[in-house]
Amino acid sequence: MNSINEHTAELTRRAFLGRTSGGLGLAALAGLCQSEATAAEGLAAGIDGTPHYPVKAKRVIFLCMAGGPSHLESFDFKPKLKEMHGQPMPESYTANQPIAQLQGQKLVCQAPMIPFKRFGESGQQISEVFPHLGSVADELCIINSLHTDQINHDPAHTVMNTGTSISGRPSMGSWVTYGLGSESANLPGFVVLTSKGGRNPQPIATRQWHSGFLPGRFQGIQFNSTGDPVHFVRNPAGVSRDQQQRVIEVVNGLNGIRDQVVDNPEIRTRIQQYELAFRMQQSVPELMDISQESQETLEMYGVSGADGSYAYNCLLARRLAENGVRFIHLYHRGWDHHNDLVRYMGICTGLCDRPTAALIKDLKQRDMLRDTLIVFGGEFGRTPMAQSNKGAVGRDHHMRAFSMFLAGGGIRGGMTYGATDELGYNAVENVVHINDLHATMLHQLGIDHQQLTFPYQGRDFRLTDVAGEVIKPILA
Repeated sequence: MNSINEHTAELTRRAFLGRTSGGLGLAALAGLCQSEATAAEGLAAGIDGTPHYPVKAKRVIFLCMAGGPSHLESFDFKPKLKEMHGQPMPESYTANQPIAQLQGQKLVCQAPMIPFKRFGESGQQISEVFPHLGSVADELCIINSLHTDQINHDPAHTVMNTGTSISGRPSMGSWVTYGLGSESANLPGFVVLTSKGGRNPQPIATRQWHSGFLPGRFQGIQFNSTGDPVHFVRNPAGVSRDQQQRVIEVVNGLNGIRDQVVDNPEIRTRIQQYELAFRMQQSVPELMDISQESQETLEMYGVSGADGSYAYNCLLARRLAENGVRFIHLYHRGWDHHNDLVRYMGICTGLCDRPTAALIKDLKQRDMLRDTLIVFGGEFGRTPMAQSNKGAVGRDHHMRAFSMFLAGGGIRGGMTYGATDELGYNAVENVVHINDLHATMLHQLGIDHQQLTFPYQGRDFRLTDVAGEVIKPILA
């Protein structure tokens, strides 16, 4: 058959299927009407679903304090730094080390600017600006020995989110949903929420939750926490749900016909996402409506309404977890404290301390903390050296050491792991790289990080790149 006849035949088949709404259009309708359990199973893809290890966590809530909180005013108490306040920073620490904004300046030791207290039966040392986190100290595993590869915000976020500083790789949430799929038929497996408040909110690019070279259906979906949570989630005026369903049937039927010709996985992604979007039109508005939450719960989080705050996002994170979302990533932008650290630290903790503790308490009282892994921290730490702008003292970016904490999901609570040197400059004891953090996160989800791979450009890629060790001493 010549090309003209082939083209005519294809048009004839397309016209026939379009007029009769048959073929894959009806298959799409059947998919929309199937049970939630069957739909959820259909969304799960990647590895075969058999865990490599016992599953300790079913989901991850990653709380990113974007901008780089100071470990020296949060979780890593350094009395020696107080003794050396105002003295030159020893060159034995700083010689030939990368520095961000303090290049060429006199490097002077800056004492901790906020007092620490011991909290809980475990006696963990936590800054006084985190009183609510102090109240759940026995649930926290504080890691004080993290380090990363990049000293500026965007590449450091890229390392934290993808395991490498090379842009374009899949984000950790995409890897998790590629490996395990979603437990929800009506919501994406990977959801992102953002808030801001504090000093100089850092821009966050959507590529930080992109699927990279993984199929597009594993990309994170950003929900707005004010207005419509997802653009165009509601039907236009005059368009009923039945009408919208018929549009989806026809479009997916045409996409299915095209896929039979070109065999493109992105077309199948488009078909699945159209169907998911249709289900989201009903599920998402219900999810975002917190009117049925008890007053006690709202007060615990400090939520006053759907205001786009970190507190509201933490409450939504719990609701997303309840509804089967696999990876929930919250960003709070405002932790870049180059100057006036005490004031801005107070603003940020005022917005984030109470809701974070409330999320932990809320999950625990619902018996969900045991299988929900919470990760809290920024992309790097801050220098032991002072940075000053018109007398308002802060700290510069620091990649050699910083702190994060984990809670729930089979992690030992009430412990501090790893340590920095006496000035808080270098991680020196039980040093943890971001790849190790990712390996541990995947392990708790039941995944061997070395076996969760994807072939691309002649190589099998993975979240932990060519490194990563599970941090076994912190596992319960």
